[in-house]
Amino acid sequence: MNEELIRLIGLTKHYKVGNEIVRALQSVNLDIFKNEYVALMGASGSGKSTLMNILGCLDTPTSGEYYLKDRDVSKLDDNTLADIRNKEIGFVFQTFNLLPRLNALDNVILPLIYGGVGKQKRTRMALEAIEQVGLTDRMKHKPNELSGGQKQRVAIARALVNKPSIILADEPTGNLDSKTSIEIMGVFDQIYKAGNTIIIVTHEEDIAHYARRIVRLIDGNVDSDTINERQTTYKKVSLS
Repeated sequence: MNEELIRLIGLTKHYKVGNEIVRALQSVNLDIFKNEYVALMGASGSGKSTLMNILGCLDTPTSGEYYLKDRDVSKLDDNTLADIRNKEIGFVFQTFNLLPRLNALDNVILPLIYGGVGKQKRTRMALEAIEQVGLTDRMKHKPNELSGGQKQRVAIARALVNKPSIILADEPTGNLDSKTSIEIMGVFDQIYKAGNTIIIVTHEEDIAHYARRIVRLIDGNVDSDTINERQTTYKKVSLS
């Protein structure tokens, strides 16, 4: 049986907006295992972004438990959560979040500097990650010299560089055209096949169907959790 990576038990998240209580998540129970490829789906207001923030240790639940690798992280302080984020979670965002003054390689190196990795080792690790996403020939280019798809490959390499337990991607194709979106989902597929655990947060059906499992949220609840029988297949994407 696969190793359990994430367990959510009765997870709730409530916000106070003025005099109103917003119940963003309501008693969510969810297990995710090592080397799964999961899409979290839902319309605006479904709770998927709130759930992503909690899974990424960017926010804490109002109640319930969140176990990451058998450790309850739901009540940890901000400094401890920051350390877990750096070591265990690789983030990929819709807007890439690259530093414009740094070239691609230096953007990928950045998390390793924060993690205290030595210069030689971090350069070697960053070069490996850049190669994994097929961008070695562009690693000295700055973000404004890269296409949208190339920027997202840099962001994926940055997420991979620490060898995290989870790659957490928030609408990773939201700023890309359809052809480039297919290429980027091909990159994710190859990363998954290399043994990584990937969680994609999306509202797009066609993107969700690249995943092996689809969890749908409605009004803060898990509405369905199914193996994706209609998984999108495509020819192997060249990363050169």
